[in-house]
Formats: sequence, structure tokens, C-alpha cells
Amino acid sequence: MFCDEVTIKVIAGKGGDGLVSFRHQKFVPKGGPDGGDGGKGGDIYLEVDDSINTLSLFNRYKTFQAEAGEGGKQECRHGKSGEDLILPIPLGTMIFDAETNELFWDTAELKNGTRLLLARGGKGGYGNAHYKTATQQTPKVAQLGLPGEVKKIKLELKLIADVGLIGFPNVGKSTLISAISNARPKIANYEFTTLLPNLGTVNYKGKSFVVADIPGLIEGASKGKGLGYDFLKHVERTRLLVHLIDAQSGDFEKDFQVIRKELEKFNPTLTQYPYLLVINKIDLVEKENLDQKVKKFKSKGRDKVYLISAASKKGTGDLLDEIILQLSKLKRRCLVKPIREKEYKVFRPAEEIDFSYQVKRKNEYFIVEGKKVAEVVLQTNLDNPFAVEDMYFKLKKLGVLRKLEKIGVKEGDKVKVAGKVFYYQKNLPSYGFHK
Repeated sequence: MFCDEVTIKVIAGKGGDGLVSFRHQKFVPKGGPDGGDGGKGGDIYLEVDDSINTLSLFNRYKTFQAEAGEGGKQECRHGKSGEDLILPIPLGTMIFDAETNELFWDTAELKNGTRLLLARGGKGGYGNAHYKTATQQTPKVAQLGLPGEVKKIKLELKLIADVGLIGFPNVGKSTLISAISNARPKIANYEFTTLLPNLGTVNYKGKSFVVADIPGLIEGASKGKGLGYDFLKHVERTRLLVHLIDAQSGDFEKDFQVIRKELEKFNPTLTQYPYLLVINKIDLVEKENLDQKVKKFKSKGRDKVYLISAASKKGTGDLLDEIILQLSKLKRRCLVKPIREKEYKVFRPAEEIDFSYQVKRKNEYFIVEGKKVAEVVLQTNLDNPFAVEDMYFKLKKLGVLRKLEKIGVKEGDKVKVAGKVFYYQKNLPSYGFHK
């Protein structure tokens, strides 16, 4: 099933928890800490795949979650990292933030196989072996793994084709694309036979190009009438438009202008695209009558008009010759500036460390917001007094405790960070973890 717009939720894998463990071995009374680090959670990538032309994969499932990292092991063994999740998307897909509508990526000019990092997996927590020092040889603290990133995104596909076939329903677009390419669309003698865009590859005289049949254009399409509004966006990525007109029409110029105005209302730039005028179904009209209508049409400034019968393939050779000639002069267009692949095959933006935070009071809570502060608290097992001591030490270094005291925090007050709540302790018992 064809699908060109969908909203999904992605959840990267949680990092594995670090392990608190001590070596227990016969004749080794003081084996020391041997708890390993947790594995990293799996990342989620979008991968450009030019073998598909629909987002139908995302019709069945709306939430995608990567594998979590394993917890740390004894004998200082590192937990296994979670498997990355790769989601294939067609070339020409645009990726937006579903809440702000901010454009993350436009894949129009990316290479097949390019991967885009969508959500990072959480870091694995340190095991207690990581905390061993000369003065602290029996650390009883380990970090929890961090949760993976959660994002809600909108995917919007704009098909990438060299040639777009436009015109009224039942004008013969489907017949033409089946006559000149490998596409085999449904063909019938009634309006809106074509309910979805069709793509086909044309191979002619050693040249090849992709043609798209854009369905449903009628007067009012740009305002949502008929089917055209849903598919007008696919016209934007074409290089050349082939405007088909039914030879049985009583007014070629009127038919041409109706479709032209709909393109202009949807996106004024579309009227600047190069186009070819094609009169189809010439075998259904008497030659004398056809000649008169074509002469009248040309008097409106339409100098070059191609006469064809897609059903019998009459005149299609000359049309294909002209299409190939025009395409040789035109570059593929992309209305939105894409992120281009340069040196690397995988787009993996560097992760920034943000130490900024805000402290405020709301009802009975003292709330601290900030990326680094959230990491510190999320990685702390609040049931482990050694881990809590370590957390307080880190919050003090960041200046959080001083700011909390400045706005009036007292012993036993609730402090909330990243959804976790702990009770503030001014005189925290020391276990000698930090000296």
C-alpha cells in the first residue's frame, strides 16, 4: 500500500546498569571489586533505500524501540551493547520534528545506503571496578544505565522522478506510463482510476529516466478537492512536466490553464518548471477536427505541441526523443536544501555536553532542569547510600547544591530531577567514598 506521510515514535535503547560485585575466589580473601560496566543502548537510524518508494512500513507499526544494553558482568566484563535499529526510508523522504515541524533532514540528494542517526542509545553505567582507587579499594557503588532518546517524528515522502505526467483524470496518463515504461498501473475508462502515484523507469535508445504519473488533478485540487492536493507535492521533485490534454476536449487552452492555475496555487514555483504539451488520444478524433483545435491552441502561443496516441504508441517515439533532450539540459531539483553526503556515509552529529541548568521551586518540589544534572541523577540508584553520596558530590561540583540552598531548600525537602525525586540532606552521612 502506498503511503507518503506518517508520524512515528522512536525510543532508543536504554543503557545497561553497572554491577556492584567483588571477586570471590578460593585462597583470595581480598579479591577487590570486579563489577563490569553496562553496555550502551542501541541507536536508531534511518537508512536511505532507493529500492522502495513508499512509507508503508510505518503504517503497521507506529512505535519503534531499539534493544537495551546488557548489565555489567562479574570479572570486570562489559555488558553487551544493544543492537542498533535500522529503519529503511525511500529516497526523497523529509524528516520533521512532529511537535515543532522543524526539518531535520531532506534526503532528496543523499546516496543509497546513507544512514541518519535519529535517536541515541543511552550510556551504560559504570560498574564498581571503575571506582577503585588507592584510597577506596572496596567501592560499593555502580551507575545505572541512562535511558535512550525518545523522539516523535513526521516522515513526508516527495517522490523523486525525472518526469511528471500531469493533466485531468482520464486523460491517458496511466496508459502513457504503461506504454513507455515498466510500470503497469490499473487502467479504466472512468475518472480517478489512478488513486496513487505510479513510478516507472523508461529505457529508450540507451538512455533511462524515471517517470511519475501524478493522479487526481482537477479544478480546485490545490484546495483539497478531488485527490490532487495529496499528490501535488510529488510534482515538486520532478525536472520536467509532461502536460497531457485529451484530444476529445472542446478547449485545449482552457484545460491547460485550469491545471496550470492549480499548480500555481499550490506552489507558484511549479509554474516555472519546463514542460511539454502533449495531445493524447488523437486516434479518437477526426483529423480535420483535430487540426482545427490544434491550430487554435497554437494561436495562444503554444508553439510546440506533440500529438500522440498512448494506446497505440503513435507519436511516443518523438515525445521520448524530446524528453531525453530536455533532461540532458536539466538538473534534478530540490526545493528544500538537503543535507548532502560528503566525507562520511553515516550522519552521526557529535554529542554536546551541556552543563547549564535551572533551579526553581514549584509547589512542594525544588526542580532542577539540565542535561548534565539529569544524567547524574538518572545514573544514581537512590536506594544505595554509597551511590547517593557520589551523586551529592557531583551535584556539589556542578554548583547545584549551592543554588538550591540559595532559594531556600531545607533538610527533608523534595528535589525533583528528570522525574526522579529524592529528599534533600544537608548533612549527608559520609561513607568515605569521596575524601
